[in-house]
Amino acid sequence: MIVNNVLFHNVSELERREHLPGLRLQRFPKAVREGLGDKGRTRAVQSNNCEIRFATDARTVRVTLSSVESGGKLWVFKGDFFHSAHQLQAGAMQTITLEKPERFAEVAPERLHNRAFSPNVWRIFFERFGAVFHDIDAFGHEVRPPAASELPKLKFVAYGSSITQGAGAVSHYNGYVQQAARRLEADVLNLGLSGSCLCEQAVADHIASRGDWDFAFLEIGVNMRSVFTVEQFEIRASYLLDQVIALNPSKPVFLTTIYPNRATYFNESKHALTDHEKRYNDVLRNYAAAKAHPQLHLVEGADILTDFTALTSDLIHPSDYGHMLMGERLAGIMRPIAEQLRAQREQGEL
Repeated sequence: MIVNNVLFHNVSELERREHLPGLRLQRFPKAVREGLGDKGRTRAVQSNNCEIRFATDARTVRVTLSSVESGGKLWVFKGDFFHSAHQLQAGAMQTITLEKPERFAEVAPERLHNRAFSPNVWRIFFERFGAVFHDIDAFGHEVRPPAASELPKLKFVAYGSSITQGAGAVSHYNGYVQQAARRLEADVLNLGLSGSCLCEQAVADHIASRGDWDFAFLEIGVNMRSVFTVEQFEIRASYLLDQVIALNPSKPVFLTTIYPNRATYFNESKHALTDHEKRYNDVLRNYAAAKAHPQLHLVEGADILTDFTALTSDLIHPSDYGHMLMGERLAGIMRPIAEQLRAQREQGEL
């Protein structure tokens, strides 16, 4: 989405609220947010993994932002290079000052480039809070949205639990989905919903119909195993997968079983969570086998999270090390198909 010469990434809607200034960054359209359950609605308004992107020749840029309900952290990048971190206080507009890195001019330009982001692009990445954009001041210099040539050539959408959202990592930017995207030199639309990834119809239809992704990654089940029967999970999971595949028959879809967690290794082997987890995983395996869709790729969660000690002490969310490990593993699984898609795009076939 481009507004006022600024690209808002992973933003489906810039919401104006009566009696409140600024534009609130929303990952989901209002109709989708309001089509979710109560918990999902409160998670869907979080702006985590949203980015503000722009380019300018100005040496100094001031960006005014705010956070609504709670304070939050943001991370600034110049291309793929980390620039600075800033903390916003809830309810207060704050202006951050960005200075063009002087040392970029000291090295060969080609060393600053990869196949992802041009070093010309300022990127402001938001953690898990409701972010609001107010203004960019480039002191009279032009501010423009990044050109297509300055951005990754591939984009994937990710839907899942708080794990996919990035929980457990010190920074959501280091979540495993972001880690995989960084390694693949791809862009990611992160639609993780903490504790509320319930394969609801509103979000299923949204992912299937939005059309702005090249491949998809779905991490489903862990938020549902204590809430829904196996039969209910099968109905919801099948609807999500059927919709995504039907509306995007030529696009690769990666589907993972539940990642290893405390329930995987409970001392009580007949625990309800353990039973549901095993049966949920079988639902996904059986769906993939029966569907036999050439673009549906089932991935075992244990092949992504290969080290149980890579979890935090809550035994569900990965630590920073865990997210790094998972991102590396996931990128390796996705890479052959991602490179094939990249080649097709370069040849004008995609």
